[in-house]
Amino acid sequence: MEQQPGQTPPGNPSTPPPPPPPPPSGGSAGGGNGVGGLAPNVAGALAYLLGPVTGILFLVLEKENRFVRFHAAQSTGLSVAWIVFWIITSVLSAALSVVPVVGFLVSILMLFVSLILGLGGLVLWLYLMYQAFNGNEWEIPYIGEQSRKILLGG
Repeated sequence: MEQQPGQTPPGNPSTPPPPPPPPPSGGSAGGGNGVGGLAPNVAGALAYLLGPVTGILFLVLEKENRFVRFHAAQSTGLSVAWIVFWIITSVLSAALSVVPVVGFLVSILMLFVSLILGLGGLVLWLYLMYQAFNGNEWEIPYIGEQSRKILLGG
């Protein structure tokens, strides 16, 4: 007996098709989805991208995911502290630069300090994004602690 296309051979039960694959998970960090359907680890890393802008944006948009909210709060706290620090050092440097000999020495010193702190800030920024992307809640001393206290309401 010849088998027609689309028919199962006699004696072989037809097997049902395999079930569809499960939908992609929202990431391992914190469970669930982050802001706008992003995985929480991606949202946590992006919270650092534009400093206080993305930090505040993610704090406002994300209401439930503790992981994303922590990184958004820490990003905002670090950015505000960094901006205040640079304003203070710039004003101090500008005020001392008008003094004849001291001003020149302070300007040279501030150039080196700015380079070192700028590179250190860049490394810290990249490290925080890396830690968030890997699902870690790495705390910056004091700023991270304060961010966690604010989020926990205590």
